[in-house]
Amino acid sequence: MSDKNYYDILGIKKDASPDEIKKAFRRQAVKNHPDQGGDEEQFKKINEAYEVLSNPEKKQRYDQFGEAGLGSQPGAGAGGFNSGDFSFDFGEGGFGDIFSSIFGNMGGSRQASRSGRDIEVVLDIDFKEAVFGVEKELKLTINDVCPVCEGKRAQPGTKVSTCSTCNGQGYQIKVSRTVLGNIQQQTICPACRGSGSHIETPCKECSAQGVSQQTKTINLVVPAGIGDGQTIRLREQGEKNRQGVAGDLYVVIQVRAHKQFTREGDLILSEQAIDIVQASLGDKIKVETIDGSVTIKIPAGTQSGTDFKIANKGVPHLKTNSDKRGDHIVRIVVDIPTKLNTKQKQLLKDLNLKN
Repeated sequence: MSDKNYYDILGIKKDASPDEIKKAFRRQAVKNHPDQGGDEEQFKKINEAYEVLSNPEKKQRYDQFGEAGLGSQPGAGAGGFNSGDFSFDFGEGGFGDIFSSIFGNMGGSRQASRSGRDIEVVLDIDFKEAVFGVEKELKLTINDVCPVCEGKRAQPGTKVSTCSTCNGQGYQIKVSRTVLGNIQQQTICPACRGSGSHIETPCKECSAQGVSQQTKTINLVVPAGIGDGQTIRLREQGEKNRQGVAGDLYVVIQVRAHKQFTREGDLILSEQAIDIVQASLGDKIKVETIDGSVTIKIPAGTQSGTDFKIANKGVPHLKTNSDKRGDHIVRIVVDIPTKLNTKQKQLLKDLNLKN
């Protein structure tokens, strides 16, 4: 995206007012809307440009640092991937492909009747764990194959016979006569509840369900760079049916807020206070990052609200699965003294006169 110029995309100058930016966006959006025969890719660029230039903080960082000041997702908004529209598929414990997935479509093509239930749990992690990744141990109490009857539903050593109602099919076919002709309908056998067998002595452990509640421990690898609200899918780690076929486990990540840092996509944001002397004369100050403290140079005449970029101290680029990281943006806040003695007031007056 290094070839993009958001001002050129909207057809405005760099000093355009918020009202001019909005008018330019509307004009370009109408002109390039796909429903009106416009270019869909250009329409996306127009929306992206407006999301940045209409936000004063993002616009300031873009003007100062270019697209590098926006992280890897210029239009993601505060909180980065908070929408939860990305899912991470780890298969049976390994790191799998990252793919786009709407969470409500859990289970995919697998029919519920052919596997155990998909289950969802929420995992709280702290800000630093989300940035660098972490391993967590999950303890779950879920349905698994009954250890006593091994899913056969009958007490061990007792007789199990074929259901006489459905002849072992597990279902019945009913034919109804209508004005349109005979309609055939298949229903689950009410006698054996679809199992196809008759149990004389139900298993005492599972009450003839074939499954029982059991506690299991799962080691979960949370990848570096994961965002609040994102979901990790562990295939076949959910509940099992009596045949031993498991559903999936979905782990929804909740990231606890940090007292000093906030996150915007792959950027980490913070504020650093300096006094009026440091702002006027310049200084070297220490700034805390997620990796520890670093020293940055404050030029003389720095204004309150100025942003400084510390490269490669942000959040790892999760989607690219690489070692690259976003940046840390530090906003300088000049601490103006509220109480001055007579001598201090006179010194400031003398300084103002000299200027």
